[in-house]
Amino acid sequence: MTKFLRPFMWILFVALLGLGCAETTTVSRMDAEEDAVIDLSGKWNDTDSRLVSEEMIGDCLSSPWLYRFEERNQSQPTVIVGNIRNLSHEHISENTFIKDMERAFINSGKVDVVEGGEIRDQIRQERSDQQEFAQEETRKAFQQESGADLMLTGTIDSIVDRVKGTKLVFYQVNLELVDIETNKKVWIGDKKIKKLVEKGRSTY
Repeated sequence: MTKFLRPFMWILFVALLGLGCAETTTVSRMDAEEDAVIDLSGKWNDTDSRLVSEEMIGDCLSSPWLYRFEERNQSQPTVIVGNIRNLSHEHISENTFIKDMERAFINSGKVDVVEGGEIRDQIRQERSDQQEFAQEETRKAFQQESGADLMLTGTIDSIVDRVKGTKLVFYQVNLELVDIETNKKVWIGDKKIKKLVEKGRSTY
C-alpha cells in the first residue's frame, strides 16, 4: 500500500466504524388511552398529569365541604377551574393538567363544571353573533350562563437535587378550592412526586 492510499484507507475505516456505532430509532405505536406508566426523561409527563388530577380531585370530592354545600343548597355545586401556575424548573402544559382535572370533576357526577378563560370568551362571542345572524328560534339567549359557586386554583412547584449522573426531582402540586361568594377556602390539597433519574454510560 502506497503512502498516498494509507490516509484514505484510514478515513474510510473511521467512517465505517461510525456507521456501525450510529444510533437507530425504533418507533412503536401505543394506545393513548392505556394506563401504562412510561417515564423516558424523568420529566413531568401525561401520566403525572392524569394520576395527580384523578387523586387530588378524588380527595377534594370526598371532603366535608361537598356534603355541607348539598345540605345547604339542595343541589350540587358548580365549579370552574381557574389559573394553575407552573412554578417548576421545566415546561409543563398547564392546559393539559386543567383538562385532566375538569374531566375528573365531570366524570365523578358530583359537580357541574363551567368553562372559563379564552374558551368562555369565544362562546360569548358566538352567542353575540347569533343575535344578528342566526334564525330567531335557534338563537341562544343572553344572561343564561350558570354561575360558578367555587373556583379551583393552584401551583406546580419543583426542586432538583443533582450529583453527577444522578438527579432527584421533587414535584409538589398545591390546589385550593374557594367559595366565590364568600372567598372562603373550603378545601386545600397537595400531592408530592419524587423521581430518581440515573443516566448510564453508552456502550458499543
